[in-house]
Amino acid sequence: MSVNQQAHTGPPYGQPQPGYQGYQQPAYGGQPLPGVPQSQYGAYNGPMPGYQQPVPPQGSLRAPPTSGAPPPATGASLPSGHLAYSQFGHGDVQNGIPASAAPMQRPPASQPFLPGSAPTPVSQTSTFQQYGPPPASVQQLSNHMAGMTIGSTTASAPPPAGLGYGPPTSVPPVSGSFSATGSGLYTPYTASQGPPPTSVSQGLPLAQPPFLGQPISTQRLPTQVPGFAPPPSSTGIGPSSYSPATGAPRPPTMPGPPLSGQTVAGPPTSQPNHISSPPPPSTMSGPHPGPPMSGLHGPPPPTHPPQPGYQMQQNGSFGQVRGPQPNYGGAYPGTPNYGSQPGPPPPPKRLDPDSIPSPQLNELPPQQKPRHRIDPDAIPSPIQVIEDDRSNRGSEPFVTGVRGQVPPLVTTNFLVKDQGNASPRYIRCTSYNIPCTSDMAKQSQVPLAAVIKPLATLPPEETLPYLVDHGESGPVRCNRCKAYMCPFMQFIEGGRRFQCCFCSCVTEVPPHYFQHLDHTGKRVDFYDRPELSLGSYEFLATVDYCKNNKFPSPPAFIFMIDVSYNAVKSGLVRLICEELKSLLDYLPREGNMEESAIRVGFVTYNKVLHFYNVKSSLAQPQMMVVSDVADMFVPLLDGFLVNVNESRTVIASLLDQIPEMFADTRETETVFAPVIQAGLEALKAAECAGKLFIFHTSLPIAEAPGKLKNRDDKKLINTDKEKTLFQPQTSFYNNLAKDCVAQGCCVDLFLFPNQYLDVATLGVVTYQTGGSIYKYAYFQLETDQDRFLNDLRRDVQKEVGFDAVMRVRTSTGIRATDFFGAFYMSNTTDVEMAGLDCDKTITVEFKHDDKLSEDSGALLQCALLYTSCAGQRRLRIHNLSLNCCTQLADLYRNCETDTLINYLAKYAYRGVLGSPVKTVRDALINQCAQILACYRKNCASPSSAGQLILPECMKLLPVYLNCVLKSDVLQPGPEVTTDDRAYIRQLVTSMDVAETNVFFYPRLLPLTKADVDSDSLPAAIRNSEERLSKGDIYLLENGLNIFVWVGVNVQQGLIQNLFGVSSFSQISNALSTLPVLENPFSKKVRSIVDMLQVQRSRYMKLIIVKQEDKLEMLFKHFLVEDKSLSGGASYVDFLCHMHKEIRQLLS
Repeated sequence: MSVNQQAHTGPPYGQPQPGYQGYQQPAYGGQPLPGVPQSQYGAYNGPMPGYQQPVPPQGSLRAPPTSGAPPPATGASLPSGHLAYSQFGHGDVQNGIPASAAPMQRPPASQPFLPGSAPTPVSQTSTFQQYGPPPASVQQLSNHMAGMTIGSTTASAPPPAGLGYGPPTSVPPVSGSFSATGSGLYTPYTASQGPPPTSVSQGLPLAQPPFLGQPISTQRLPTQVPGFAPPPSSTGIGPSSYSPATGAPRPPTMPGPPLSGQTVAGPPTSQPNHISSPPPPSTMSGPHPGPPMSGLHGPPPPTHPPQPGYQMQQNGSFGQVRGPQPNYGGAYPGTPNYGSQPGPPPPPKRLDPDSIPSPQLNELPPQQKPRHRIDPDAIPSPIQVIEDDRSNRGSEPFVTGVRGQVPPLVTTNFLVKDQGNASPRYIRCTSYNIPCTSDMAKQSQVPLAAVIKPLATLPPEETLPYLVDHGESGPVRCNRCKAYMCPFMQFIEGGRRFQCCFCSCVTEVPPHYFQHLDHTGKRVDFYDRPELSLGSYEFLATVDYCKNNKFPSPPAFIFMIDVSYNAVKSGLVRLICEELKSLLDYLPREGNMEESAIRVGFVTYNKVLHFYNVKSSLAQPQMMVVSDVADMFVPLLDGFLVNVNESRTVIASLLDQIPEMFADTRETETVFAPVIQAGLEALKAAECAGKLFIFHTSLPIAEAPGKLKNRDDKKLINTDKEKTLFQPQTSFYNNLAKDCVAQGCCVDLFLFPNQYLDVATLGVVTYQTGGSIYKYAYFQLETDQDRFLNDLRRDVQKEVGFDAVMRVRTSTGIRATDFFGAFYMSNTTDVEMAGLDCDKTITVEFKHDDKLSEDSGALLQCALLYTSCAGQRRLRIHNLSLNCCTQLADLYRNCETDTLINYLAKYAYRGVLGSPVKTVRDALINQCAQILACYRKNCASPSSAGQLILPECMKLLPVYLNCVLKSDVLQPGPEVTTDDRAYIRQLVTSMDVAETNVFFYPRLLPLTKADVDSDSLPAAIRNSEERLSKGDIYLLENGLNIFVWVGVNVQQGLIQNLFGVSSFSQISNALSTLPVLENPFSKKVRSIVDMLQVQRSRYMKLIIVKQEDKLEMLFKHFLVEDKSLSGGASYVDFLCHMHKEIRQLLS
């Protein structure tokens, strides 16, 4: 069937298409910076707080990355000078494991350490020991070790070259490590099986050998995964040495060799859940204190010459870890012996967690310095995946004619040609090839979901959906399931009837719609009708689709301004009134209309409400006060909602007078629910739908319906009652939301809090009516005005559908069972929204209710009924066809990780309403482990259990999932407010896939590497502190904030060019915009910031961060590959943990 459609210019399509601002997504991606040594910071060589230092510090102190800092959008205050490790005393692991000595033995085969010899510098690989025979009761031991981690695993050096791990003679070999069988990091996958899975073993780069001139294989390294204890039998963990905390300081090198009686030690591991509660034993919240490493005896393994790029091959496998490892149950040797002869192996000894020493860093012999054990470059990189997709798929248009095609990633800038399936800008799925049976779906645990953005904005090069008018008879539909005519309907009997592709029912074709079929069975007018040839289109709805069988009036916008003391004093009231004077000329309108059909009204309020009559015939506006807030009514009908052009002078006069009228107000209390009720009553009286823009500053404590109390309580965090913080404190607002939805009254909320405001409750109506919340904590005119005005302009101007109902139909075999987003549901199938704008998504989950067949595939049809901004009732239809499979490999080959993470985040963020946060986090980890274990078991080629193998299109699942787990909702740091968490929770629930992608894994760009002569962005780098160089300037964006981080050693000329000051110390943190300077670097950086602002649905707050400044804690919170201050694991640690979980499931 030829699907090359050339005929898109025929009469049914001939409507002017309003141009939309495109959001080109400039390339971002790239390699780690060449030539940047791993440790570029003062902090890495400097002392660690809380320890005595034997050597002078070589740099100033810096706190490690924080995870709990609030997104700066919220403006919450930050503690200054908060030292990361201040919770710990000298060398004591928090929550009290007493210090005692932990001996460490030298490997028998290594050369003796001569007192006069120079210590090995930290950058070289350290020597570790072989392990002794396993203890008698391995099970006992591993139970004891389950909650512990080795004290000395905290620096960052590359992994050793070709260090093989052979079994000591006394230990039966247990496979475990990343084998590196294929070239490159991932094990090859045979052609019949599809793309190569990611096995994280490949090409670990060669580091310097531990002792020059000595055979490499004589050193042994135990694999240690901080904080996780797998079952004793499965000894190796894939990437046999994931870096422990990347953001931790490096120990100083010691001046000389250790004395023979000295104990080996390391820094304490930070505790997961802050000081308030002890860490739960098995959560992923961070490493637990544990035993130091111990030495072990046994002959060295046979040596083989190292192969470049691989670990040493020993005993017939690549770099197998054999034998017990720390944290996994293993021998605990006796006295230290630093002579060249090893002592006799000590008897196995039972470990008692209370006797595990907490060693001191400064006693660490140079040979056994803590170090990275896995090269972060050897594990899957988001930047690389994004870059590869961009180069492979960015140049060709994505043509939607074929069933079940996986689209390019959201980070790739591509053009879409609609040839029968909806554009990925409208619908993205977690998998484009779904299992034929529910058993297979259950086995894989891959959620089947679609993220639908029905009114998405398209770039100017793409055509908006065509509007089809079938006259009074309305759209053609299936008689039984009521699906709308679409490209997958099958015409039969010469075109007189059609068979429904969703329910197989046969329906008569209405006489006016009849058309003959060609020799292929396709209608002759196939290319002239959008509903037969395109995936997305609109129908003009008939009166049957309207409320009370009568066509709707154009919608109205009501601006409701808080005029209490805080709002007036901060300059907010004056700012809003000034802006509205010009903004009212930009209300949304249909493509070809001269002026907007939307009418406007104005209310001000504090403890009482003031309505304004701005009828065009009045010389001055009139104010009417309603003080009986318990029984809200609108005191005027005529003159409240008016046309902007007709009443222009009266409106201008009102907006001039409001700031003056309330300039001397002393009223600090506000009401809130009556304000929404007033707007709702006004829309009811006018018999139209519309939107309320409410500008509100404080907790509504004045006596009125919906009055709230301050219930903020940080003590509830990490308890079973934590979920109450996310729930509304009264059901009043849920009932109010229901009334608003029935009327088509959408509420957009602009909040300006200086303290707790209860976003969880105030946001209920906004959330359930499909509205948006914007939050400007500690609003200050000079720094926040740009952001607020940009948000307000976009919010007022953007495309919105009012009084909307959405239904998703599916072909037989699956059905929509669950929905996520900002909407209300009164039954199980209809998603109701008082307003739906171009940024909002609805996420739908599907479950099997029957078998599917590979031949027919599966179909989705999303139908949205809404009123346009001109008052026209329309239906927007999106269709998508998916493949079905009987082989799990086909499912895993056609998944999209970004969409999967979008769904999982929304699922988790809804989960916190009803379950403790820890339960939600554990469920997420478990589900992802099951997804990956099922792949490993059923799709990957057989290989050692110690290898971590990830499906090619899911290789970023662990890193992205860890970002979700570390987010402020699921793992808040101490500075994150309850309101921040409720705000983020509601925000994420209606985000699209591109927004969650950058929100959870922010984009980090090296500005100093930008080419000032080109339009392109510099290549992005990975989100880790070790990727930053202190001589450079970086930009980090996550959709809500833009950070500009300035290193302490940045050249003076660059500082002058960007900030207009002569030195680092003169750069001001208070800047909210970059100064406009006439030089190429300044112009380039400002153009990058502008380009990013255009791509995002909200105006991002600009924050200048100087290295080693107190704001840096906040910045480091967004370096999501590092360990976070609130206990979140680093990427490397989490990958280890996932590997352990997968192996437990498989065993």
